[in-house]
Amino acid sequence: MRRGIVPPYLLEQLAAADLPAAAVAARTLGVDRDVRAERAAPSHPGLRAPRPSLVPDGPPAPRRTISDAQGTTTLPGVEVRAEGAGPTGDTAADQAYDGLGAAWRMLFEAFGRDSLDGAGLPLLATVHYGKRYDNAFWDGERMVFGDGDGEVFAGFTNAIDVIGHELGHGVISSTADLVYRDQSGALNESIADVLGSLVKQHHLGQTADEADWLIGAGVFTDTVRGEALRSMAAPGTAYDDPVLGKDPQPAHMRDFVVTTDDLGGVHINSGIPNKAFHLVATAIGGSAWEAPGRIWIDALTGGLSRTADFATFARATVDASVARYGAEAAETEAVRSAWAAVGVGEEQATTDAVDDAEIRVARTGGMLGRTRAAVLELQVIPGDDREQLDTLMASGVLADLDGQTLPDAALWRVTIETRCDVTVAEPLLPEEVLALFRRLLELDEA
Repeated sequence: MRRGIVPPYLLEQLAAADLPAAAVAARTLGVDRDVRAERAAPSHPGLRAPRPSLVPDGPPAPRRTISDAQGTTTLPGVEVRAEGAGPTGDTAADQAYDGLGAAWRMLFEAFGRDSLDGAGLPLLATVHYGKRYDNAFWDGERMVFGDGDGEVFAGFTNAIDVIGHELGHGVISSTADLVYRDQSGALNESIADVLGSLVKQHHLGQTADEADWLIGAGVFTDTVRGEALRSMAAPGTAYDDPVLGKDPQPAHMRDFVVTTDDLGGVHINSGIPNKAFHLVATAIGGSAWEAPGRIWIDALTGGLSRTADFATFARATVDASVARYGAEAAETEAVRSAWAAVGVGEEQATTDAVDDAEIRVARTGGMLGRTRAAVLELQVIPGDDREQLDTLMASGVLADLDGQTLPDAALWRVTIETRCDVTVAEPLLPEEVLALFRRLLELDEA
């Protein structure tokens, strides 16, 4: 699944502006939409975890390969630098190589983790993707960097935390594999931000108090009124620009944004757990990749549900801290206090709106024009089917197929409050999706 560092709502703002860069932003959004079909059920290629690698010979070490797409969108491109080779003279290629190395060193030295999967997975990257492409993303196998438009976005390889963030998605995919939508998706983004910031802090040798806690500092040109894409220390303050608008991130659950955009606000609401981690790190002090980072990694790798919400992850971090440091330890108190400070764990009807939603599934047409329909509350759907449904919603596949009909074919209409309302011809649906919808009809009839 393609997960870009630049949120879609920011690119949409730029695409609507009266600037030359608007056309680049629109083209970037178009390229991203073209690959949405890859976002399907777990068995589809777009949501796979990184491929397992052979156990490398010798002691743990990074295994980097940098390729050049040469302005195309064809991956992987032409290989330009392999592990151990000298600089190429291409700034983007050499920055990517160095950034991958910094990310590997942080994971190994801080957490004893050999690459993203913990088993020496090769680190792959492609630079010069597309024509002035305004994003960088993790596609499930490699880091991919655009060059930016030069007017609003200056490029992405010069921000080491961007590299760490996108590789963080690889760590998440190989562990909890959090569903990329709603609160679990915002957790996915937040943990990637945490790892990105830790890569930068580890590389610079900074303590939590010395760090800037910015994500994407340096990706904007000097024309933008902003310092970064996001601020973990002060969500909502990273930029306030006449063209791009104001950073929409909340820092507390009372300001949680309920939206169908941005896959349920994955880049927006991630500000809440981001702020929690910043509070933990600054309360404990010292190097954030030590106690705070270890607690977060323990929670991520300790059997976390793919659909974990903020409260579930908060409990997991408290449990991880208790297991590592003790129930009365200062570290554990810092974790408890941080989540309380951002309002996670409090009863709030607004954040429960999606969980209380209903799903309506109806099949019309087909033989004799028979119609079958079901109306179910999401919480009554069995766990495995609910997880598959969440993954399907995150994939964008239904949205891509919406409105497509075929002569004499039965139609499925699927409606989930706040999330989707689509109509799709039955022959166009993947078999596992059809099987899911049929089970939902049977569940209602039972």
